[in-house]
Amino acid sequence: MTLDNQESIKGNDSEKAIISAALTGALTTRDQCEAIPYTPEEIAEDAAAAREAGASIAHIHARTDNGEQTFDTEIYQEIYDEIRDRTDILINFSTGAMDVPPEERMDYLREVQPDIAALNMGSMNYAKYSESRDDFVFNMVFENSFDDIRKFVRTMNESGVKPELECFDTGHIGNIRPLLKTGELEHPLQFSLIMGVLGGIPATVENLTNQVRQLPSDANWQVIGISEDQWPLAAAALSMGGNVRVGLEDNFYLPNGEMATNPELVEKAAELTRNVGREPATPDEARKILGME
Repeated sequence: MTLDNQESIKGNDSEKAIISAALTGALTTRDQCEAIPYTPEEIAEDAAAAREAGASIAHIHARTDNGEQTFDTEIYQEIYDEIRDRTDILINFSTGAMDVPPEERMDYLREVQPDIAALNMGSMNYAKYSESRDDFVFNMVFENSFDDIRKFVRTMNESGVKPELECFDTGHIGNIRPLLKTGELEHPLQFSLIMGVLGGIPATVENLTNQVRQLPSDANWQVIGISEDQWPLAAAALSMGGNVRVGLEDNFYLPNGEMATNPELVEKAAELTRNVGREPATPDEARKILGME
């Protein structure tokens, strides 16, 4: 069976796979991995190198120079400008946070107007548990009410920003229904299926298949596997006709266990893409696949 005949491909491209690079994250630190970029210049250099390695989208959480998460519009603008000075990669800003008012997370969308922004599609427990410590590394509630989701999607629509629907669990996919009915979301939709966060859907190929089965027939989708689950899920998704996200936000390691940089993770994703007979999409190709103007 060719990819063109697989229902799992949905609205993706059978020959081109979109590779996203999640460069920074909100909780990762240089104590964990020295290669995590903090400053706008460092983030932009990684974005340009990721583009050369095969990525067409850079997903970004802004950080201060000492690595703390920030929602400062000026810093997001500086990141945007630094990236644009170096590369044509599509720029995707995060909007996720705990205990930060939605308005503070919408200002930089209005002012900077990235190509894409994350739209978190539901609330959940959000945790990481260490078996060796027999304790939680972190343990939070990730709150995304329907009222807040609607505020974000309206801001994205007004600002010309493509929503990336981040779904951490099965029910999050179904949360599109009222937004489609009101016209606040329109096809084609772009989904990110995040798997392996404690509190969300477990990271298995069986669960990935079930998640994809629930998507609209014209949906674009990518898988985001957390930690060591990244590579098996990426290989499965690419074989199913999906897109993939890699990067130090999600996973520090190459399949052989070596600690990596963002460009090295993208290089490995590009290799997997070619191994299944597809090619990494360029930013222009990704824009067309995603139905962006």
